[in-house]
Amino acid sequence: MQSAETAERESGFKALTQSQVASFWENGFLVVGKVLEDDLIQEMRAEYDDEFALGRSGERPVRNLAVFEDDHDHDEEEGEQEMLQFMQISEHNVQFHKLTYHQGILDIIEDVIGPNIQLFHNQGLYKPPHHGGPIFWHQDNAYWRCLPPNLVSCWLTLDDVDLHNGAMQFIPGSHLRPMIHDQAEGSDVLLDMGKMVDDSEAVVGDLPAGGITLHHCQTLHRTAPNTTDRQRRALAIHYMTPGTKSARTGETIPVNFSHPMLRMRV
Repeated sequence: MQSAETAERESGFKALTQSQVASFWENGFLVVGKVLEDDLIQEMRAEYDDEFALGRSGERPVRNLAVFEDDHDHDEEEGEQEMLQFMQISEHNVQFHKLTYHQGILDIIEDVIGPNIQLFHNQGLYKPPHHGGPIFWHQDNAYWRCLPPNLVSCWLTLDDVDLHNGAMQFIPGSHLRPMIHDQAEGSDVLLDMGKMVDDSEAVVGDLPAGGITLHHCQTLHRTAPNTTDRQRRALAIHYMTPGTKSARTGETIPVNFSHPMLRMRV
């Protein structure tokens, strides 16, 4: 890992500073800021919209993760809540495949997990205006059950995001211990920490379009409903080091990508 406070790399992107890396490992997350250029943002928005349109038509494997806590969680005039998930989006679209090799993002990931970077999986996460549904507090590794639990996720937004349209929220320091999760009521795909989390501790990761946050696989995080007239188009790319094992089987995790190694320096 690079130890200098930060010089530009061969890719032209700046590395994280030592203080940023230390903050990530202390808090379990880092709000990095904008990494994509405006022309690339526009290109990816068009591709994103096309892929989710295909998902709505049934031509792509898109599912709705939104659940209702009570009868007042949605407005019938606006439609039911939606939080659409498109797993392995990079396997369906060449532009998203190329994005997994974005050198500036890989430079940042290298700063926190080292030079050997393998793709675990990736997903598109869409909240439409007005009725974009919430995602509850959870730790990713409660789903994944990876050993060692040191995966890092890059959450990238194609729109300006804040609390009101579904920016990421984190509980600092929560990555230091795994927690028991309950099944979310009304959903067979979502886990929920319920009332075990103190919302007042949450840090909201406001971002401009083209910005990223990083979080550890045991960091408690959530996103609130999108109650605005703005879209929230986001992507999550999850990275691990080669040799990561499954806690369920003890075997090295199989990765269903043709070229899962994104960077290796041996």
